[in-house]
Amino acid sequence: MRKLITFLGIITITTLACSAGGTPTLPPTPQVSVFDSTDTAYGFFPSPPEATIESVFQMYKDFGGHADVVLLQKGIPWQEFLESSEVESEQITDITNQYILAGQNNLEIIQVVDALNGLNRREFAGLPKNWDANFANPDVRAAFTNYTLRIVREFHPRYLGLASEINTYMDTYPDDAQNFVSLYHEVYAKIKAEAPDTQVFVTFQWEDLNNLFIGDPSGGTPYQIKWELVEVFEPNLDLWVISSYPFAAFDSALEIPADYYTPLLTRTDKLLAVAEGGFTSREVGPFHGNEQDQVNYLNAIHSQIGKRLTFWIYLILNDFNLDSYAKMMKKQGVGDDDDVNTLGMFGSVGLRQFDGTPKAALKVWDSFRENK
Repeated sequence: MRKLITFLGIITITTLACSAGGTPTLPPTPQVSVFDSTDTAYGFFPSPPEATIESVFQMYKDFGGHADVVLLQKGIPWQEFLESSEVESEQITDITNQYILAGQNNLEIIQVVDALNGLNRREFAGLPKNWDANFANPDVRAAFTNYTLRIVREFHPRYLGLASEINTYMDTYPDDAQNFVSLYHEVYAKIKAEAPDTQVFVTFQWEDLNNLFIGDPSGGTPYQIKWELVEVFEPNLDLWVISSYPFAAFDSALEIPADYYTPLLTRTDKLLAVAEGGFTSREVGPFHGNEQDQVNYLNAIHSQIGKRLTFWIYLILNDFNLDSYAKMMKKQGVGDDDDVNTLGMFGSVGLRQFDGTPKAALKVWDSFRENK
């Protein structure tokens, strides 16, 4: 799924909100970590309902009652990290501020290094204009490696993803797929040399793996899962991680097959995780959904693979106030009408309305978390 990344302006907001007066200090690692348990850790992306500082702070406070973790998915500052991992970087400061906000609300963080465009997984994000957009490019490989190692050294994440929904890129550019795979194996080895306990993975878009998207460039048969795109990363996947937005493939969550996710249980004996996903609670564009569909979606994942999940990230807690986002994007000169429309496709995926009014699925989500 061409998906929403973290709120475009949250970098500036967290920098202003947390680091005024000096360089922020990373909070200490919790003495008791949610990851020390065998229970599933539940969480969200840090995307607030409105594009304001107040909304960011309220979002983190609200997370404390419904989540254990936050998933940070950042792009790569390519030029900054071309020559070295040890450089001053505003993005590192921004991530530190996210850790501060998370720590203040008893939340831990999962990180994903993301080379691709969050609104279009088939293209790179933020690549300098004179760089060749492929994973064979030595500059791309160097910056990717340097940035990833800086994340490892600076933040010591327990779980670290090196790509998001990478199969969509691999389907589109099969000639470049092996270049990313080789880069992954190289960086995996470097991470393990420095931080052997860090659990490393990439995420796979489940509907795409199942050939359920109209116009899929791979042209596969529905439900013939493209396991080869996953297993090419073995033996260096510490866990298997998917994203799933079935409202892009089904008119109703009732149409999700009873064995839709269960092939994962027999294909691998490793831990599983959901790194993002959701179901819209209203009709939007070509997609259908209602509040009961959200309940049915959560129940499908929980009943089919819930016992094997090490973490489960639902995209957003609150719906978006799209007017607020559109104004922010216009003010900052980022995005266009197409980006706003794409954002709107996910605007009603939240488990609450943008004003905080809970939907039926929130009670279900909380019950899973409380009874894990």
